[in-house]
Amino acid sequence: EALQVDYARREVRAGKRALREGDLLSIDGSTGEVFMGDLGARASEVERILAGPDPGRHASPVVRDFERLMRWADEARRLGLRANADTPEQARLAVALGAEGIGLCRTEHMFFEGDRVDAVREMILAEDAGGRTRALAKLLPMQREDFAGIFRAMQGRPVTIRTLDPPLHEFLPHDRREIEALARKASVPADRLAAKVAELREANPMLGHRGCRLGISHPEITAMQARALFEAAVQTEGEGIPVRPEVMIPLVAHARELERQREVVDRVAEEVFAAAGRRVPYLVGTMIELPRAALTAGDIAAFAEFFSFGTNDLTQTTFGISRDDAGKFLPDYVARGILPEDPFQVLDRDGVGALLR
Repeated sequence: EALQVDYARREVRAGKRALREGDLLSIDGSTGEVFMGDLGARASEVERILAGPDPGRHASPVVRDFERLMRWADEARRLGLRANADTPEQARLAVALGAEGIGLCRTEHMFFEGDRVDAVREMILAEDAGGRTRALAKLLPMQREDFAGIFRAMQGRPVTIRTLDPPLHEFLPHDRREIEALARKASVPADRLAAKVAELREANPMLGHRGCRLGISHPEITAMQARALFEAAVQTEGEGIPVRPEVMIPLVAHARELERQREVVDRVAEEVFAAAGRRVPYLVGTMIELPRAALTAGDIAAFAEFFSFGTNDLTQTTFGISRDDAGKFLPDYVARGILPEDPFQVLDRDGVGALLR
């Protein structure tokens, strides 16, 4: 909330400080402090040793303390612990630090690597399903490679993979200079690209055309992701490495949405298994992140083999508060005793918790 972003001048202001495009910052990942300039970066000692090629854990007092703390936690906890991981490298680090699986792999994060975003933009600019399918064919081997790397890193641990969640406008530029640069790269008229950006703009994208709604409008997106996932699974199983994929459909509000998306996933799975001559067990479920999904969970369960809970979005839609705008007034609510805690930091047991229950 302290940042003021000026797209025209390409600068950010924080109080009296002005940061311009290209300025270097350094961030302390432990404290959250932000420093001007390049201070040099390194991984934490725990990460460097436990995830390194030759762990020298017994030589490090910090690592010994970390492992002692984790043992105490293991003695007390009643829950399993999975990590968020979107790349093979993150999956390997998660295992090194003790994760028992991946609870959320956000597939859209794979699209921002290298030139992949160009194929995503080609898909968005396509005029019909055929054009989208041709663009998606370029993404399929990239996602398949990433999924295979994650499965290898997890060595049989469960991996929950979420299909595309954010609205498509997040993949497109928004100021004129960037639009013109992309138009030249994609060989399309800048005005046409600007019109597409305007067409995709939403008044409230959090509640807009995203999650399963994208997959229902464009089932070829879900089909490509499912194919990449299952082809990676049979490939990894063929290498003698067990896999436990779980396909998660996001932002479901109605059982029919999950039913339709599951039909796509199951159909593609059968096509891949038939071509490979090998089957891989998998689950299909959804993320409960809307009040209607919580209230009709019994209906949705007819098509789901697991539920995850998206408590940030569920908190937003339960309170009717945008997390991105809450900093303007939520601190006052806490200071005045209206709310005991910021509900985006401490789960609201009475309201959100009742929906979870």
